[in-house]
Amino acid sequence: MDEIFNDDVFVWLESVAKTSNVKTTDQRLVDSFEELNDFVDKNHREPNTSSMLEYDLMARLKGMRENEPKKIALKPYDRHNLLGEVAMPKTSIDDILNDDEFGLLDTDSDLSIFRYKHISNEGEREKADFIAQRKPLPEEEFAPYETMFQKVHREIKEGKRKIKPFYNIEKNLHVGSFYLIDGLMLHLKEAKLEKSVWEQKSGDRERVEGRTFTIFENGTYSNMLYRSLGKQIQKSGKLITNTHEGINNELYVNAGMVKEEDVQTGWIYVLKSKSDHSEISGIENLFKIGFSSTPVDERIKNAKHEATYLYADVLKVASYACYNRNADKLEQLLHRFFAEACLNIDIEIIKGKRITPREWFVVPLEEIEKAIELILNGQIVSYKYDRAFEKIVFK
Repeated sequence: MDEIFNDDVFVWLESVAKTSNVKTTDQRLVDSFEELNDFVDKNHREPNTSSMLEYDLMARLKGMRENEPKKIALKPYDRHNLLGEVAMPKTSIDDILNDDEFGLLDTDSDLSIFRYKHISNEGEREKADFIAQRKPLPEEEFAPYETMFQKVHREIKEGKRKIKPFYNIEKNLHVGSFYLIDGLMLHLKEAKLEKSVWEQKSGDRERVEGRTFTIFENGTYSNMLYRSLGKQIQKSGKLITNTHEGINNELYVNAGMVKEEDVQTGWIYVLKSKSDHSEISGIENLFKIGFSSTPVDERIKNAKHEATYLYADVLKVASYACYNRNADKLEQLLHRFFAEACLNIDIEIIKGKRITPREWFVVPLEEIEKAIELILNGQIVSYKYDRAFEKIVFK
């Protein structure tokens, strides 16, 4: 045999697997859609007619939206909900088993390799706690949730809800909220949570653990772990914000309910810029209203290196400790209330660094303090901010 292999004059026995750089139609379609995703990642908006490049992307998106098979194929990659509501086909277990094109499930051969000799039976072993398979929800039970998912899609399209990055599990993963994983919408309906001790070398820490009941828009549900769900959203998903009305209702219900066992989860702060730039320093009553999950002094210590602080040091004018995870919602409500007074400029603070600040407002400090008080006592809905008089007035 050695003589035969060594006498390979024509090198017939040295075979190299051929690779092809030719992309399939499906791959080209996904790559084309990813260009749209990349554009939105960079510009935070859909393409328009402002340039030939954007016009081409806009026309491409329009064509995809009008083609139902393409929408179904691309929905798993639609992390910005560019395709809107898509009726995804429901696949049953029977469909999967019957679609065995290559006969991979035909097992006439000896299956002795699956007969374990040295480990206990499955019934005697604990199943890994993080494994949670999705199961189909009966059609009659899913019907009200299907209506709810459709409503959320409409609210996203109308701008009442936003799709945003998901960072912190305990801060962003709440019962009753909606999320996306690989373009598929889900609803966290229930969660049985409790605090557990997490041992670390630097010292023991507490964190929230528990099992969830999560419903997906394709008609399935899962009882996956709270933190496993959060990690999956962090890895390949987004959060969907609540509507303004929903945020307001939740804020009012939870306001003033601080108990001894509650944990401080954030701060609302009011800052004044120390910038010496003429277009900034010359504005009277210019304040930044923001939220921080870390102590404010720690958050602003590198302000002069961050665009959100106008690349300048800042002075902490006021800060408010918040509980029950309301701080981020309070910030959103304040921003909407003072929207007309939002600083609207586009300037080059330092060479090569232009900014368009969005969390700075030209409002007297006493009016900001009054707005916070009105929010906490639930009366803000009866008032509005009059930019001309720089006063909060009764509607």
